[in-house]
Amino acid sequence: MHGIDLFIVVAYLLAIPAFGFYFKRFVKDDADYFLAGRMLPWWVISMSIIGTQVGATDYVGAAGGAYRFGIAQAHYEWIGALPAMMISALLFIPYYWKAGVYTVPEFLGKRYNLAVRIIQAVLWSSWLIFFLGVLFWTSGLMLNEYLGIPVWVALLITATIVGIYTITGGLAAVAMTDVIQTLIMFIGGISLSILGLWVVGGWGAMVDKIIPTNPEHLKLFLPMDHPTYPWMGVLLGLAFVMSPAWWCCNQAMIQRTLGARSEWDAKAGMVFAMFPKMLIPVVTVLPGLIALALNPQFTGPDMDKAYPWLIKNLLPTGLAGLVFASFMAALISSVDSILNSAATLLTKDIYQRLIVKNAPNTHYLKVGRIMTLVFIVLAIILAPLTKLFPGIFVAGATMLSIFQGPTFGITLIGIYWKRATQWGGLFGLLGGVCLSSYLFFVIHWKFLYIAWWSFLASIIINVIVSYLTRPDPNEKLYGLVYGLVMKDDEMQDILTKRAEGAE
Repeated sequence: MHGIDLFIVVAYLLAIPAFGFYFKRFVKDDADYFLAGRMLPWWVISMSIIGTQVGATDYVGAAGGAYRFGIAQAHYEWIGALPAMMISALLFIPYYWKAGVYTVPEFLGKRYNLAVRIIQAVLWSSWLIFFLGVLFWTSGLMLNEYLGIPVWVALLITATIVGIYTITGGLAAVAMTDVIQTLIMFIGGISLSILGLWVVGGWGAMVDKIIPTNPEHLKLFLPMDHPTYPWMGVLLGLAFVMSPAWWCCNQAMIQRTLGARSEWDAKAGMVFAMFPKMLIPVVTVLPGLIALALNPQFTGPDMDKAYPWLIKNLLPTGLAGLVFASFMAALISSVDSILNSAATLLTKDIYQRLIVKNAPNTHYLKVGRIMTLVFIVLAIILAPLTKLFPGIFVAGATMLSIFQGPTFGITLIGIYWKRATQWGGLFGLLGGVCLSSYLFFVIHWKFLYIAWWSFLASIIINVIVSYLTRPDPNEKLYGLVYGLVMKDDEMQDILTKRAEGAE
């Protein structure tokens, strides 16, 4: 690394923690820490959503996936995102925001019962900790390939930087930092793709170099017997289940909208995030194909080094530092969001609900910061588990598929079918997770099919059990179910106070 590159990277890494200290003065209670005081405008929400969703797994993992499987990796950004983002904005976010909740499990707890809320909080928190480990491992690969820093040293550097401003500034610092980091990501990522195409000789030359040895890499849909991305699995598992579940039920995605200053800002933030989302394959998938054309020698786990290899061997002085900073921006913007979301889940859904119920708001603020620190330590410990999976991207998606289908199933039915009962939701969730666990650990199915069949199972079980149990009264369902909306502000105030009393 040349001096100017080092200066750019160090200046960026020092500026990020400074954001946390700046926003610390605005954090007075748990609402400020977890939801930014519910004052986020739509444009901040939009940029933060992109910063949260496009992380190091996309830069390194998606590029590595494109190196392995080809352009089919882009399904995660197009068919696996855009339709679901619109569905989330119009059909799910309004119910979450009107309910005034901190988390998606809290909403499901109001719709069904406390058991559903606790199970959901534990499932999402467990996955978030695991995925944090994946992100930390990604940073280790990147820093090791580019700077020669040992993996564990890289993990500690990343964890320290992110931990400082996430613990101090909360969601406000996370969201505002994501705005800047998203801009850096696009500038650096697009610069790398343009230069890479120029070096390889253009799109046509790249295709000519890839097709002879990897004829399926330029096919958008792969055969039914493909080990990772069969076209039927992409349509059923990704498009119909995993994508809607990610954008409609994932706490890390939804939390930005819960901190919106109005329902319109919450919905608009998600809708406008669709536009930059369309460009993500240009900065994540395309570099993987360029790396394959220039250096087809990577095998096995080393395929995930395609992106850092491009930075190290392709970029001139100055631009290398900028693109490396864009990678760190992608990494940090995902890690900080997941940390804040995981701390919110454990603090609000488990600690406050089961352990200390009526403490001052400042107490939960302190607990949230402690939870954030604990998650950092656990994620570092779990990071090496990433090596057990065929690629960084597959690692996160595989573990997510175990409960994502059932989660989406009970949420969808809960909002749009009034007859669904608390017991239908509980047994639908448990039955779906049990089936997905069996399919993964015993039969060893692919994660896309696991998501689809566990989703169907949760819906079927929910419907059957709901018809066998007593319907919930309308008073419990107001504002939570389609067709039972609040009639006026007075009714909403009454129901809100009643809900708080029940808590």
